[in-house]
This record gives sequence, structure tokens and C-alpha cells, in this order.
Amino acid sequence: MKTVAIVQARMGSTRLPGKVLLEAAGKPLLVWHLERLAQVSQLDRIVVATTDSAADDAVADCAARMGVAVFRGSEDDVLDRYYQAARCFQAELVLRTTSDCPLLDPALVSAVLERWHQAGDLDYLSTATPQSYPRGMDCELFSFSTLHTAWCEGREADDREHVTPFVYRRPERFRLGRLEAGRPYQDYRLTVDTPEDLQLIRLILQALGAQAFTLDDIVQLLEQRPDWRECNAQVRHKEFNYYAR
Repeated sequence: MKTVAIVQARMGSTRLPGKVLLEAAGKPLLVWHLERLAQVSQLDRIVVATTDSAADDAVADCAARMGVAVFRGSEDDVLDRYYQAARCFQAELVLRTTSDCPLLDPALVSAVLERWHQAGDLDYLSTATPQSYPRGMDCELFSFSTLHTAWCEGREADDREHVTPFVYRRPERFRLGRLEAGRPYQDYRLTVDTPEDLQLIRLILQALGAQAFTLDDIVQLLEQRPDWRECNAQVRHKEFNYYAR
């Protein structure tokens, strides 16, 4: 199956505007994310899906400078943006990631892809519905036919904004899978949504960015520096009910 990673990226953000192009250890967060995805050998293509707003020209330019394909679509209907991007690049299997996760572990992404092929009969597989790995390690994998069904039938605002609720809220209809973490990670927040998050990510990348590193390396570092975890300990992720219908 042609496997395409589609990276959701835009400049708009309520709590930290322009966050995807803010720098950590000398590179924009989007660049860190894309470089880590590029280490996943099972991917046939990486595409940055941004909006057709002029404000996101900088996102498109950043991806293009890296030689990464760009698709531009609806700002508000993210499901349509994903569907049109997947259709444009003839994806058979879609990996969904977001650019505010600059530490996403390539080994974890590979494990998600391996689990999919081992299972052989899934429509959707995730690390985050509900949360098992730390925030910032989120990725979802689904077939194009599943995405097509969601695009055709999803009508609720959540369906269009969050891309996959139509699927994972219907376990009676879709074959759902979840990659479970081998240890609890509830105390780790590795995504970027606030200035406090950015402070922590910058510390981590300054310490580890010059080498290949995994989630285990990040956790080991933070266990050695518990004071760093205080940077964003009070930040609360925007709550989202995965199973409400």
C-alpha cells in the first residue's frame, strides 16, 4: 500500500500564534517534525497539509525548502484538507501527524506501521484514542477508504475539525486498533501549545537534538532533570471526548 504521511500545519494558534515556525535549537519546530518523519523507512511520501490562507505561505515555503510536498486546502474543514491531500497524492494508507509535535519518535511511528501490517484487517490505528503515549507522540493511521467514508458522511463540527472522530466513535462499524504504551506516561507533555511547552521543548532539543534520540531518551533526560518538567506542568491540554457522539 502506498503510505503517505500527511502533516497538519498552520500558523494559526489560540495560545501560541505561529508556533510551528518558532525555533528550537536553531530550527523551526516544523523542520524538526519533518526531519524525524523522514527517518521512517516505511513511508512512501511526506506531505505538509496547510491552508490556502496567505498567512500560511510561510509554512508552505518552509516545507518546500526541505523538498517536502505541500498541499493547501480549507482552513476550517480539516477533514476535507486531509481527504483532498490524500487523493492528490494517491495515498492508500494515511499517517496523520501534527507539526506541533517536534519530538515525535520515528521508532514509534514505525511500530504503528508494523502493527497495522501485522493485524492485516484494521481500518484505523492510533496511539492517542484514548491517550497512552505522552502528548506529543500522537499519530493516527487509517486507510484511504476509511478517510473517504468519513469525508462523505461526517457532518458534525468535530468530524470536520478533528478529521477522525467519525471513525473512532463508531467501533461497531470500523475495525479500530490502539498501540498501547508499555509504561504510564501521564506526567509527560511533549507537544507545543503554549510558551511553557516551547520552553521545555527547547531545553530537550538543546540537550538531545545533535543526535538520534527516542522517546526513551527523552524520558531518561527528564527523569534526570525533574525541574525541567515543571516548565509546563500546569498546562492542561484542550480536553476532547473521544467517544461522545
